[in-house]
Amino acid sequence: MKKPIAAGVFAAFVILIVVGIGVFLGLSLAQTVNIKNQENFQEFAPALPTKILDINGILITEFSADEKRELISLSELPRHLIHAVLAREDPDFYNHKGFSIRAIARAVVGQIIRKPMGGGSTITQQIAGSLYTDRSEYSLSRKIRELWWAIQMERRYTKNEILEIYLNYSYMGPGTYGVEAASKYFFGHSAREITLAEAAILVIQLSSPARYNPLDNPNTAMERQRVVLNRMIEFGYTTAEEAEASFNEYWENYDYTRESTAAYYHRDDAAPWFSEYVRRQLDDMMYGTMDYYRDGYTVLTTLDLKYQATAEKLMAEGLVKANREYAVSRGSRLVRAEQTYIPIVDLLSLYFNLNSIHATADAQNEQKALSRYTKTINPVVDMSALIFGIPDLRVITNASFAELKTTTEQNVVEGALIALENETGYIKAVVGGSEFDQSNQLIRAIQGRIMPGSSFKPLYYSAAIDTRLFTPASLIYDIPMVFHNEDGTPYIPLNFRGEWKGPVLLYDALAQSMNVASLKILDTIGFDAAIDRAANLLGIEDPQERERTFPRVYPMGLGIVSISPIQMARAFAIFANQGREVIPIAIRAVEDRNGRIVLDTERELRQRQRRMGGDIQVISPQNAYIMTTLLKKTVEVGTLRSGSGFGSKFVYQDENGSRYRIAAAGKTGTTQNWSDAWTVGFTPYYTTAIWFGFDKPGNSLGLSLTGATLAGPIWGDFMRELNMGLPAKDFIRPSTGIVDVTVCAKSGLLPTEACNEGTVTLSFLTGTQPREACTLHSATRIRSNLTMETMRTSSLTIRDDTLIKELPMPQLRIDLSDIPVRQTETVEPLVPGEDFGLGIDEFPDYNPLLD
Repeated sequence: MKKPIAAGVFAAFVILIVVGIGVFLGLSLAQTVNIKNQENFQEFAPALPTKILDINGILITEFSADEKRELISLSELPRHLIHAVLAREDPDFYNHKGFSIRAIARAVVGQIIRKPMGGGSTITQQIAGSLYTDRSEYSLSRKIRELWWAIQMERRYTKNEILEIYLNYSYMGPGTYGVEAASKYFFGHSAREITLAEAAILVIQLSSPARYNPLDNPNTAMERQRVVLNRMIEFGYTTAEEAEASFNEYWENYDYTRESTAAYYHRDDAAPWFSEYVRRQLDDMMYGTMDYYRDGYTVLTTLDLKYQATAEKLMAEGLVKANREYAVSRGSRLVRAEQTYIPIVDLLSLYFNLNSIHATADAQNEQKALSRYTKTINPVVDMSALIFGIPDLRVITNASFAELKTTTEQNVVEGALIALENETGYIKAVVGGSEFDQSNQLIRAIQGRIMPGSSFKPLYYSAAIDTRLFTPASLIYDIPMVFHNEDGTPYIPLNFRGEWKGPVLLYDALAQSMNVASLKILDTIGFDAAIDRAANLLGIEDPQERERTFPRVYPMGLGIVSISPIQMARAFAIFANQGREVIPIAIRAVEDRNGRIVLDTERELRQRQRRMGGDIQVISPQNAYIMTTLLKKTVEVGTLRSGSGFGSKFVYQDENGSRYRIAAAGKTGTTQNWSDAWTVGFTPYYTTAIWFGFDKPGNSLGLSLTGATLAGPIWGDFMRELNMGLPAKDFIRPSTGIVDVTVCAKSGLLPTEACNEGTVTLSFLTGTQPREACTLHSATRIRSNLTMETMRTSSLTIRDDTLIKELPMPQLRIDLSDIPVRQTETVEPLVPGEDFGLGIDEFPDYNPLLD
C-alpha cells in the first residue's frame, strides 16, 4: 500500500516540477526578443573593426581595441583546428540537436558534489549564450533562455554555420575575438597556417583566456595543451607521434620574453604614430552611439604610405647616427671627467672632510654594478620570474625597468618628423619617435613641447618686414652686445665660437643664423609685434596660452619657447601658401559599414575657411613672398646649403631627360647647449619639420649634431622624395606690391662702378627698396671703407680674462646706420665671470668647424 502512495507522490512531484519549469520557461520566453515569431530569428551581426585607409585607399591599420576580430570561413581552416575544438569542447557536436542530456547531467552532478566534471553546454549553447544572454549571470532562467536559443539556432542554421559563428565570435584572449585574430595575436600568422600544437593552445583559450594565456602562464597553458592533444589522440584525430613533434617544436621556439598586452598594440600597422593620432581624433569626433571599435567604420585619411615609409626609414637612420655620435661624444666627456675632475673632487672632499661628495672606488663600483644590473641582468631576471611564476620578483624588475626608462629619456636621442601639403594642410607623413609601443606613445611631432632654436627667427622677421623699418637689404651690425630684459637683467647673446661678422645685410643674418643681429631686430620692433606675429603663424589664439608660450625676454628671439613640430610646420606652410591659413588635417571623412558618409571632416573645414573671407590671410601675400625669398637664401648660401646637397637634391629629370629644379626654402635651428636640432623647410608643394633631441632636458647632443648637420641632410633627402615626379614649380609671386632690386652685397644700397665685391638681387615691399647709391666703395669714403673692411674681415674673439679687462671694446658709430636704434642698444664691456645666460646657435654646415 505504501509503494503506490509513494509512487503517486513522486509522480505528482514530477508533474509539479514539469509544470513549474513550463511556467517559468513561458515567462522567460515571453521576454525574449522576437519570440512572437520564432522564424524571425536574430541574425548574427558581429562587431567589426574600423579600417584606416591612406590617401590612395591602402589599408594602414584596423581599430578594435576591445574586440580584435577578423572573419574567416570554416572551409579555410585546417582540419586539425576543427578537430581540436570538437575534442575539447563538444565531441558529439554533429550528432545532438543543440543540447546534450548527458553533458547537462554531468554538470549538475559536478555542482552537487562540488567537483569539476566538465561543462554542460554544447557549442551551440555556448554561442547562443554569448549572443543572446548575459553569460556572467549564473541562474536557472539564463540557462533556460540559453537552451531555447540553442534549439532555435539548430533550426535556423546548419552545423557548419553554427561552428563557423562560434569560431569567429568567441573571446580568445587579450582583446581578440575569433580564431583568426587570436592566431595572428599569439602566433603572428593566419589561422589558415596554424599547427597542431598551436591549435591546442587556441582551443584552451575558449574556456579560460586569462588562466590559459601562454604569454602570462606558459606552464599552465602547456599542461592544458597536453590534455587537448591527448583528447585528439583518443578520438583518432591525430597520432601520438604527430602530437609530440608539434608540441616540441612549439615550445622549442617559444618566446618567453614577450609580454601579454592588448591586441591593439600587436595589430598590423603601417603607420603607428599617424594611426594613434587618428584614433585620438576619432575619440573627439565620435560620441553617443558611435563606437569605432565595433561598428566597422572606414576612415579616409590624408596620409600617403609611400611618403610615410620614406620618412620612417630616413628618421631611423638619423636616430642611429645621432645616438652613435652622442655616445662617442658623451663617452669622451665621461673619460675626461674621470681623469681630470673626479680626482680634483676627491682631493677637495678629503681635505675638507666632505664624505658626501667623495668619489671613492666603492661608490664608483656601486654605480657600475647598478648600471650593469639595470641594463643586463634585470631583463634575464624578469624573464625568469615569468617562466617560474614569481610575481614578487616581477615587481622588483618592473621598478628597475622604470629607473632604466628615466635614464633612457635623458640619454637616448629621439626624433620627430611631420610633413604637410601646403595648400590643403593634409598630413602626408608623421614620425612621432623612435618606436611606437605600449611604453612609447608620445607623438612628439604633434604633442611635443620643444624649443625650436633659430628656426623660430623667421616668425618675427616677418613682423619686422611689415614694420617697413627693415628690408632684406637692411644693414645690421653683428657685434658684441648687451641687451637688458624688462626686469633689468642683462643678456649677452653669442654666435658660435663667440665670433661676430660686423656689418651684415638682413638676408645674410637670417641665412647664417646670426644671433646678435636677430636680437637687434627683435629689440627694434618690440616684443608685442614679435609675439603677435609668431602666435598668429603658430595658431595660438588663447591669450593665456600666448602668455605661457612667449616669455618677454630676449632669449625668446633665439627660440627659447616651447612649441611642437606641427606648429612650426604650419607656420612655414603659411609662408609657402601665400600667407593663407593652413590647418593640419588627418581625417578627410568617415564612412559607416554600408559606405554612407557619417563625418565629412574636410568639407566642414573648407566651408569654415570660405566663411572666413579675407581673414584667411594670416599675413599678406607680399610678406609671405619676401619671407620665402629670404628662406630660399638659407638653402642657397646659408645653413641649409649642405643639407640640400648644395641644391642638387631639388634637381630632377623629366621623362624627356630634361633637368629642372623645384624651389626650396627653410631654416635650421639649434638650441642652447646643442640640446635640440631642427630643420623646417618647404617647397611650393610641401612643408616638413624635423627635430632631434632628448625627451628630458639636461644633455647636449654635442658640437657635431646640430640643425644643420643632423636634421638638415635628412630634411633634404626626405623633401627630394616627397617632390619626386612633381612638375617644376616656383613660389607664387604676388602681381603687385613687390619689387626686385639689385643691391651692393656689402652695403645693401644701389651698386656703383666702385662696388667690386658683388651684388645680390632681393625682393622688397614696394616703397621700401633702397634709393641711394652705395657710398661704402666710393673714393670719398676711403677711410670709412678701410674701417668697414677691417670689421668685415676680422672676427672679434676674446678668450683671455686679462685682455678683456685691458682692451676696451670698439666704439662703433651706430648712428651712421640708417636703421633706427633704441637708446637701450649700448655697447658695454664684458665682465669676466658674470652669468648672462649665453645663447648658442648653429653654425653654417658647409664648414662647421671653421665658420
